[in-house]
Amino acid sequence: MMDPMLKVGDTAPDFTLPDQNGQPVHLADLLHKGPVLLYFYPADFTPVCTKEACAFSAVEPELHRAGVTLLGVSPQDSASHSRFRARHQLGFSLLADTEKRVIKAYGCDGLLGLMVQRVTYLIGRDGRILEAAKAIFSVAPHLALAKKTLSSS
Repeated sequence: MMDPMLKVGDTAPDFTLPDQNGQPVHLADLLHKGPVLLYFYPADFTPVCTKEACAFSAVEPELHRAGVTLLGVSPQDSASHSRFRARHQLGFSLLADTEKRVIKAYGCDGLLGLMVQRVTYLIGRDGRILEAAKAIFSVAPHLALAKKTLSSS
């Protein structure tokens, strides 16, 4: 059974996950600085995930200037994330959720737990979901959410 996706207004579950360098990243710490654009994706080095990461990377400097932290989450380990970031020159952190605890908490676990769903959440400083986008095979809704975030900040 799939976990239900979080809805606008829901409280985002707090978490700490290792980044591509194995350093812990704590959501609550980031929210003190500003909103977080958190995206979940199935796997490093797959075609759609690569396209999505590169598209987000292109708008990340603008998000950063607007005070928004961009983070990617998938079940691969920190070493895989490190290689993926280096290969595609990504400027934002990728978090390793190898046990899929955060993926499940955010309702992004796919059918039978086999595939992570492509979901993006904008989390406000108060820890509540402000916006959400879900599209398995298309990057466009996720990028549109990022751009909408910029236009409203």
